[in-house]
Order: sequence, then C-alpha cells, then structure tokens
Amino acid sequence: MVDTAPSTNPSADVPAPPRVRPSRSGKPQGQWLVDGTDPLNHNEEFKAEDNGLNVRERIEKIYSREGFDSISGDDLHGRFRWWGLYTQRRPGIDGGRTAQLEPHELEDRYFMLRVRSDGELLSARALRVLGGISTDFGRGSADITDRQNIQYHWIRVEDVPAIWDRLDTVGLSTTTACGDTPRGFLGSPVAGVAADEIIDPTPVIAEIKRRYIGDPELANLPRKFKTAITGHPSLDVVHEINDISLVGVVHPELGPGYDLWVGGALSTTPRLGERLGAFVREDQAADVWHGVVRIFRDYGFRRLRNKARLKFLLEAWGTEKFREVLETEYLGYALADGPAPERSSSPGDHVGVHLQKDGRSYIGASPTVGRVGGGLLTRLGDLVEELGADGVRLTAHQKLVLLGVPADRVEDAVAGLEELGLSTRPGPFRRSTIACTGIEYCKLAIVDTKDTAARVIDRLEERLADLTPQLDQPLSLHVNGCPNSCARIQTADIGFKGQIVTTDDGQQVPGFQVHLGGSLASTDTEEAQLGRTLRRHKVTATDLPDYIERVVRRFVEKREPAESFAAWTHRADEEDLR
Repeated sequence: MVDTAPSTNPSADVPAPPRVRPSRSGKPQGQWLVDGTDPLNHNEEFKAEDNGLNVRERIEKIYSREGFDSISGDDLHGRFRWWGLYTQRRPGIDGGRTAQLEPHELEDRYFMLRVRSDGELLSARALRVLGGISTDFGRGSADITDRQNIQYHWIRVEDVPAIWDRLDTVGLSTTTACGDTPRGFLGSPVAGVAADEIIDPTPVIAEIKRRYIGDPELANLPRKFKTAITGHPSLDVVHEINDISLVGVVHPELGPGYDLWVGGALSTTPRLGERLGAFVREDQAADVWHGVVRIFRDYGFRRLRNKARLKFLLEAWGTEKFREVLETEYLGYALADGPAPERSSSPGDHVGVHLQKDGRSYIGASPTVGRVGGGLLTRLGDLVEELGADGVRLTAHQKLVLLGVPADRVEDAVAGLEELGLSTRPGPFRRSTIACTGIEYCKLAIVDTKDTAARVIDRLEERLADLTPQLDQPLSLHVNGCPNSCARIQTADIGFKGQIVTTDDGQQVPGFQVHLGGSLASTDTEEAQLGRTLRRHKVTATDLPDYIERVVRRFVEKREPAESFAAWTHRADEEDLR
C-alpha cells in the first residue's frame, strides 16, 4: 500500500485526509490528517523547522569541534535527543529546586547518552566496546535500563563522534534512542534459544529496524513511541505498557504469530495497553508496526505535550475504530482474528540457569538496580569469550542473560558471574528491585534512587531473611525519582514515587508516595493491574526499610493461602498498608 501520509516537513505536499474526525472540544489538537500540520507549540515548531535526524552532521562537524557553548538551544534541548543525548543534572542542586529552576539552570555541560540494544545479542567484542566507551569517555558509568538500553553519563559533546565510530564497529547505535521517535525496542532476551519459545521475534525486529529506524518520515511523531516484541510464554517484555506490542501466540489455523496490543504507557496518567483482537503473521509484522506508528504520526494529538501519546488516541477512538483505521487506511487488508496470549506462569526476568533448545544453557544474572560500569562490561566480555558462550542480552528488568553456555561450563559461568557481582541466585529483593536514574543525573528527579534502593535491598535481605521461605514469589520493588514512572512504579508490588515530604517536626526531606499491588505479565490466577495509590501516605527515604518490612510482615501474617501480594493489597484495609 502506498503511504499517503504527510511528510515530516509541513511545507511538503499534503494529501487530503481520508476522513475527518473533529475533536470534541472544537479546538485543533494538532492531528495532521485532521487539523493540518501548522505547529501549535514550540516543540512542534522546532521539529518542523529541521528534522531531528539532521543534527548528527552538526554534532560531527561543528559542535564536537567548537564545544558545548556552540550548541544552539533547539539542538541542545530538542534535536540532540534524536541521537540519544540529554544534558545531565548539574551536581549540588537539591530536589526541592527541581521544579523551581529552568532547564538551563539545572543542566550540566555533560550528557547522558543512551545506546539501543533492541534485544540484540551482545558479543564479547560488543561488550568490550561498550565497556571501553564507559571507561574512556563516561568516568566508568554505565547502567542497564528497563528499556534494555545501556546508558552512560559524563559524556562530552567533543567525544560523541568517536563514541559513534566505536559503536558502528559492533553494529550498535544511538539513532532515535530518545526524542519524538520510535525509541529502542524491547525484545525477548531468550529469543531463538528458549526450549519453550512460541516464535522467534529476532527476524521481525531486524526487519523493522532495517526498514524504518532512521527513516526521516518517522522522525517527527507527536511524542515518543515504544515497541515490545516477544515470542516467549513468560511475557518478558512488559507488553501491557508499550505503544505497540507483538506477543507470541499460536493461531488454531495459521500457526505461530503475534497478538497485537496498542496504547500502553505509564507516566502521570497510566494506562494499560489493549488487544485489538488481531492476529499478525510473521510476514505481516513489519507492515503492521509501520501502520501503527503512522497512525500515531498522522492522528496523534500534538497540541498539548501531556496528551501527545498513543494511549490518548486509543482512549478517544476505542479498539474497534483503531483496528478499522489500521486495516483500511494503512494496511489495505484485514487481519485475521486471533487468540489472546496464555497467562504467564514463570518470571520474565530469566534469572537463574535454564536449558536451551540446543542442549546448552542460558543464565540470567542480576546486577544491583541495573548498575554495571565500564570495567564490569569489559570483564563480562572476557568471560563470554573464555566460556565459549554466544553473548549477552539485556532484559526489561535491568538484568542480563548470558546465552549459549556449553553444558560443561555452566558452573564456571555461574562462578564467573558471581565474581563480577552478577548474582544468578540473588535474594528476593535484589532480584526484583529496579530504579530509575534519579537525582544523581536526571534534571526531572527530586530524590536519589539508585543508592537509596541499593541500601534498602541490603537492609531488607538481612531483616526479612526469616520470611524468605514464605515469600513464594519475589516482591517487585520499584523506585522512581519523580512522577514520570521510568521505573514503572504503578506496575510494581511496591512502588515509590519520589517527592519532598514534610516530617512530623516540619522538616522537608527526600521521600516517596506509595503505590502497592501493581502487576504485569499476568500469572495463571491474576490479570495485569495498576497499583493502589496511598495518596495521603508518604514515607521518607530514611524510613523506607522500616515501612517495607512492616507491610511485608503484615502480608505474610494476613494473606489467604496462595494469595499474592498484589491481590492482598487491593483488598487490605488501608491501615494495614501504612
């Protein structure tokens, strides 16, 4: 089907819209195929003036040579994101000032740089390249994010071209890692190797990337667009909270393929994605992905940034209309109806030792809250080579999975990972805790997250050791530095949203609002659900271990047989949750 949607350049010829859907408010919402392409705010203006992908040439030829002060404002605070670059927070600015200062007052002259992995296998050489970038350019910093990215800090603009050159040698990139673009994909970490896999998503991810990542026609979306693709029954890519997810299923007549989900996202207005009831064959998957992202481009709301996500368009249209538009305006054919995924009965983090379909093993290991560092990445690459393993994939839970370990080297692999601080048998809280970047580097953050979470893990695993046999499933603990939920607080058993809180004696200190009982990747007995918010209950950062211990002990005491923490919190009296 010919793509008749408008160019990312609003001055280009724009065809007549195939149908008009006026907004209920009567105001233009910035929907290109309804309202036209005239920009309605400054974000839309700078994107219309120059495609964000074009800034790479200026970084290479001007900014890296002339330094930070030569960078124009719209490039620095806008288009740099199209290549994975954000300015990081200037040290010494406390969280109480986050909302009081302008971005230029908060930012340092250094950058966070995000590298896409897209579920790809990282070879020994790739791991050493990633480690070397951290050591040589990032003061040893490197984190695994819950989007399967590697994230660096302390990056100078002068060094960015050299970093890109190194990434190119191992097939990695920062292209559209941030910005109003198709960002990095979540892919099953055990794609192609798991013995119980339904379908290998690797070819689909590769085809979408080859055809569409870096396409100028997809570089001006209303806002970010997140993708998840898995063929594993553990539902290991948090498919319910992505803009589009393709989830492996078996159609009774058509065989293995994908169930299509759209419109999931969290932030300050969380919404779980919804099934369209459509079955997607492997050979249709790239076209379907392209159709959904173009619907977002052409019909997404652009007037207000806080409404510029696909979830708001889905809410306005509903699943039936969304599927109709996808099939009639973008695909040109109807998709078959298909089954829903089976509920997961196993964790999607893949921690531990598992047998592959070829007789070798994959081994999931847990760094603490995703923090790895350049030295660790380099030594991990050496370990992969020494073992004769295939490589490493990152997970959506800030973990990593070592793949292709020969049968006679499994214990050597476990020991080698432990020596690196990567536990294959972590305690329940180390295994299940994730944390966002926090105030250490993020300009939006209000409180510390990584170090706070690490301290909490240590204390809980000491204090609650007596309860470990009674905790039959890990309790997910997610710590976020601001309301935007990069650490998925609404989907955790125990989620903390950073804010400044006032103590009983009137002092303002770092603390958190509490969310309890969220869950994703539905189990045999429960549906995915957002957590319960205790709006009037705040916990200081210092009191986190006491609070968590208190709630967990009440859960163990008052739960019904086989009842999950999430189910208990949704029926418990609020007093028991304080």
